[in-house]
Amino acid sequence: MVNRQTFRYIACGGGNTLLDIFLYFVIYNFVLRKQIVHTPLISISPYIAAFMLSFMITFPTGFLLMKNIVFPGSVLKGRIQLFRYFMLVIVCILLNYFFIKLFVEKFYMYPTLAKICATAIVISFSYLTQRNFTFKAERE
Repeated sequence: MVNRQTFRYIACGGGNTLLDIFLYFVIYNFVLRKQIVHTPLISISPYIAAFMLSFMITFPTGFLLMKNIVFPGSVLKGRIQLFRYFMLVIVCILLNYFFIKLFVEKFYMYPTLAKICATAIVISFSYLTQRNFTFKAERE
C-alpha cells in the first residue's frame, strides 16, 4: 500500500509531467511550427525552444503542487523551498542527460527504454530529495 504523501507525489508529479509533454507537443508543433527561433544573440532549435517554453509553465506549477499538496507540512520558508526546488530541477535535468547518455552509449539500450530507466532513477531521487531537503518537515 502506498502512503498518502507518495500517492500525492505520484499524482501531482505525473499530472505535471503530462502537462509538460502536452505543452511541449503543442508549442513545438503549433506555436513554433517546428521552426528555428531566431533571437538577436542566438538561434534556438525548435525542440529546445519548446522545452524552454513548456518548462517556464511547468516549473512553477510543479513547485506549487509540491509545496501545497504533496509537502504542506514543510517548516522552511517559501523562498528557500523555491531555491532548493530550482536547484533540484537543474540536478534532475543533468541526471536525466547523464543516465540517458550512459544507457544508450555504454549499455546499448534503445533510447526509449533508456529514458524510462533514467526517469525511474531520477523520480526516486527527486522524491527523496524533496521529502528530506527541499520541503523538509519538522521531525515528530
